[in-house]
Amino acid sequence: MTRMARQFGVVAVLLAVHAMPARAEDFPTKPVRVIASSSAGGISDIFMRVLGDELQKRWGQPIVVENRPGGSFNIGARACVDAAPDGYTICILPADVLQYNRFAFKSLSYDLFRDLEPVTLLFYLTQGLVVSAALNVTTLDGLAAYAKAHPNTLSYSAAAIPHQLFIESFKRETGADMVRVPFKGGGDAVNGMLTGTTPVAFFGIGNYIAHLQAGTVKGIAVDAEKRSPLFPDVPTLREIRPGADVTRADFSLWAPKGTPKPLIRKIRDDVARIASDPAFVDRYIVQRGLDPSFSTPEEFTQYLQDQRVQAERISKQAGLEPQ
Repeated sequence: MTRMARQFGVVAVLLAVHAMPARAEDFPTKPVRVIASSSAGGISDIFMRVLGDELQKRWGQPIVVENRPGGSFNIGARACVDAAPDGYTICILPADVLQYNRFAFKSLSYDLFRDLEPVTLLFYLTQGLVVSAALNVTTLDGLAAYAKAHPNTLSYSAAAIPHQLFIESFKRETGADMVRVPFKGGGDAVNGMLTGTTPVAFFGIGNYIAHLQAGTVKGIAVDAEKRSPLFPDVPTLREIRPGADVTRADFSLWAPKGTPKPLIRKIRDDVARIASDPAFVDRYIVQRGLDPSFSTPEEFTQYLQDQRVQAERISKQAGLEPQ
């Protein structure tokens, strides 16, 4: 071997060592970025900032939340796919991106099942069909009657595609006249409700707790298996519409493809340790209209496979056409 070849070999080894990720027990040694696919002020954004504060106590490094809303969550998802797989970028994404966007768009520049690593399913959202109190509506039948009596005036927002499909089915069956208004996140939807520009919404009741308690927003139904302990007077969707097939929305943590498995496991385990505190769970999950999960990566992967089958079935039944 020539001297130059030996020098190149030494350089190659040094570069390889430098490129290797830090040991999991040493991670992190610098700030960790969290890409959020929704706007500031929504449930996932607020939760991630609270969780980030707790992670910072454990890691000794700041957790920086970077909001990338819009494009039916595709903007944030794409940013996550494009990030370096070194453990210093993780992403909080909703079920829509994972399950339904592939049926809603003719082409996507990524495949989350191929381009991302699952970390943990964080929580399920209790989604609520809510209306502005100004409508003086408290039931589905009442909402249909109001919409038909006020044509071309009523709009709604829905975060998750299954809930959009439910409302569109409700419109076809009842003749209710409502137009869907896209939104960037929970904060925007709440503002639309309070200003009266979008007085009907179907998404996380955690966005509306104070307004439901104050009576400025009225709850018609929730999509959970049982009534929310926060609002036990609001029936479940299946109580008032038997046979309704609406999958629950959730938020989960992901990392770019190629992120070392030991780092993924450490991130998940440290998040789960924080969630093992009953006081944390009650204050930041239960009291915000969420149901905790914090699954292992393996459990999360199996859940994704099961949900993918269900999402395909619902999309076909609803006749969802890619746009």
